[in-house]
This record gives sequence, structure tokens and C-alpha cells, in this order.
Amino acid sequence: MSSTSHFSASRLMQDPPPPETGFNEAPAAGNERSIGEIIRDANNLSPEQIEQILAYQRENGVRFGEAAVALGLANSDDVLWALAQQFHYPYAQRQAVYHQDLVVVTQPFTEKAEAIRAIRSHLIMKVYSGNAPRPAIAILSPNSGDGKSYFAANLAAAFSQLPGRTLLIDADLRNPRQHEIFGINDRSGGLSAILSGRVASKVIHSVDGLPNLYLIPAGARPPNPLELLERNALGLMLKEFKTKFDRIIIDTPSAAQGTDGAVVAAQAGAAVMVARQDKTSIPSLQQLVRTVSLGPAKLVGSVINEF
Repeated sequence: MSSTSHFSASRLMQDPPPPETGFNEAPAAGNERSIGEIIRDANNLSPEQIEQILAYQRENGVRFGEAAVALGLANSDDVLWALAQQFHYPYAQRQAVYHQDLVVVTQPFTEKAEAIRAIRSHLIMKVYSGNAPRPAIAILSPNSGDGKSYFAANLAAAFSQLPGRTLLIDADLRNPRQHEIFGINDRSGGLSAILSGRVASKVIHSVDGLPNLYLIPAGARPPNPLELLERNALGLMLKEFKTKFDRIIIDTPSAAQGTDGAVVAAQAGAAVMVARQDKTSIPSLQQLVRTVSLGPAKLVGSVINEF
């Protein structure tokens, strides 16, 4: 483990702090709308309501968003959304349909999301800098319940908030979750259909609200998941996708379910290991590292989920 970089995702799944509401409503440069204009349009505020907000703003020396919240004409989530719109930052309002686990999108201003973005920065510096070929990154964990699928989904979403195209592949053919997290119907096909030669149309799904993120769900659960992953089709598929996507994140089954994750990592080229604090044992981590080291994949980091 000494050769592995350790990215501690502190408080990754704890309750978020209350949102900030004190934002500068001044218009951005160019033709960008101000925060006040965005809040007005999103909440269909009437001229009379606008005047109420402006009067409260003048009397109390607060910003437009704070005044709107104080008068009950907007809420804190509306202000966060308006700020995100001004800075072109993908952010889901409460009415948007996203799984609660996708905290980078639903709770982007919390410590949970910030921890994911910090790990993203480490990976950019370690994996995606320079002129070397970019590997795909397989997300591994020793046991089920370590938070691996949660981490894979949020890491992919965080990468998609940067320029370039990000592809998330659900290679957990035993207990897939990514189609649930992103609300994708994978009955039309998926990774299992590709690997078994039954390639269906539209196996790559775009994700609503995250225009730079694409998902290949696991598809139907096959009776022989490990054998499918060991076929040459996976390597050929990843080789092609590496030319079309800037980042590829791959979710895998836990090591307790088999060697699927190590097999995928060998084809991907890089791996990040996820462990759960006070739950994952050192021997299981060491065994996973030994298994991955048998192949060509480079273990580029480890993440400790502090529940």
C-alpha cells in the first residue's frame, strides 16, 4: 500500500452544512444575466414582487437573493441554482429528478461534493496531465457496501462538469446500480449486450442536465459475467472509446464477488480503490492490491469513505 496515493474523502457521506445565501447579484461581463434576473425569471416574479424585494434590499442593505428569501418569494435553493446558472455550473434544483446519491449534482456546494472534486483534481494531475496515453479508470473495492458505485457516479459527474466528454461504464454485471442512480432504462441493451455480441442500438446514453456525461449501463445480468469481461471485446471497446472520450470511469463488482474488478482494471489501465472506514479490513485491501498487481493496471489512488 505504500506505493499508492491516498485521497481521504473526509465526511463524504455526512449531512451537509446549510447553504449560503449571500451572493453578489451584480451582472457578469457581457450579456450574462444578473442573479436577480435569473431568480425573477425562474420564479415568475411580478413587477410588484420585484419592487417589494428591491425595497427590502434597500432598507436592510442585503443582496437581492437574500431579500427574496426573507420575503418568502424564493428559497435558498433558488439562489444556489441562479448562481450556478450565472457561472455555467451544472446544478439540479429540488424539482429535478436525480438520485440522492448524486451529491455532486444535487448538493454541489457541500463538503461531500467538495471531497469528490478534490479527488478529481488529484486524478487530473496524476493520470490526465502530460502527453502520455490516457487510461480508463476502474473503480474497485474489497466488499459490497464500500460506496464504490456512489463514488464512481459522483466522480464521473464531477469530471463531466469540466470541458471534454466523460463516459461512465457500469461493468458491475452482478449487481449494477448506475442505471438507477442516473435514471436510465437499460432494457434496450448495455455492456452485457456489447460483450456478448448482441450489440443493441443506443447503448450509450446521454445524461439529462450533464451534457458532457455519457453512460453505458450494465444491461441484462448474464449468467457468466466474469467470462464476458475476460473476452477481447472489452479491451477492443475501451481502445475505441479512449479515442472518443476524454475520461472513462468504470464501475466494477466488489472483489468479494470475484475477480471481475481486477480483470476490468487490467483492460482499463488504471484503478482507484475504495474502502469504507471502520468496515473494510486491511487483509482484504492487501489481497485486492495483490490481485490488481498481477495485471498491467496502475493503482493510482485509494479513497476512504468516512461514514
